[in-house]
Amino acid sequence: MGSSSTSSKDDFSVLVLASDLGIDARPFLTHQEPEDSWYDCTSDPPPSEEQDFAHLDSLQFLRLESGSDKLGNRIFRIIGKYFPALVISAERLKKYVFNKICTELPEGPFCIVYMHSTVQKEDNNPGLTILRWIYEELPSDHKDRLQAVYFVHPGLRSRLVLATLGRFFLSGGLYWKVKYVSRLQYLWDDIKKRELEIPEFVQKHDEILEHRPLTDYGIEPDPLHLSQMPPSAYSIGRHDTGWASRQYMS
Repeated sequence: MGSSSTSSKDDFSVLVLASDLGIDARPFLTHQEPEDSWYDCTSDPPPSEEQDFAHLDSLQFLRLESGSDKLGNRIFRIIGKYFPALVISAERLKKYVFNKICTELPEGPFCIVYMHSTVQKEDNNPGLTILRWIYEELPSDHKDRLQAVYFVHPGLRSRLVLATLGRFFLSGGLYWKVKYVSRLQYLWDDIKKRELEIPEFVQKHDEILEHRPLTDYGIEPDPLHLSQMPPSAYSIGRHDTGWASRQYMS
């Protein structure tokens, strides 16, 4: 075949589809809008929606409680399990945290109760560097007003990371404010029960840890849950048969 050159002001492309491959060519030839329109949380919102955080508020992963700890510090409750780390960008998270602190937190000292119960690293953890970045961006007044961070149900991995890398990734002021709380009963030493709402799954997780304390250290003593099986009403037959045969022999 010969080749010829033509001049055109507009660029174009040619798409060839075989007719016997069973492919519907319409999506390639026409532009179609998707049926469902999803909000892209990983990108910055339009200016008109800059302060619209209703979809994040509905998740309830960050909430100002009406109560205070025994020292009079207002409580910011954080539920790690409720945080969708895969779909919220660091910049969006920082804007949301700043908005909550600036619009809802009254004057005076405050504390943070972070519940790490059943958190999955891939799904619920924004990362230590992002948390440090958000903290460092806070005004110095808010840093001084933060009195304590109660870390409820820390796993072995969290303890090791904070113990080895915490001093490098967290500023000195924040690092020494973290208080590990392995059980809810120890949290009540600093906060009265009526001052803080505990989700049901956190309470159940606490009960599991109470009955299997080695789980705190990443050890599952009874992976098959054999201890929960009901006891058998009959003993093993061969032992009974053996003793019975001796009676007949005597």
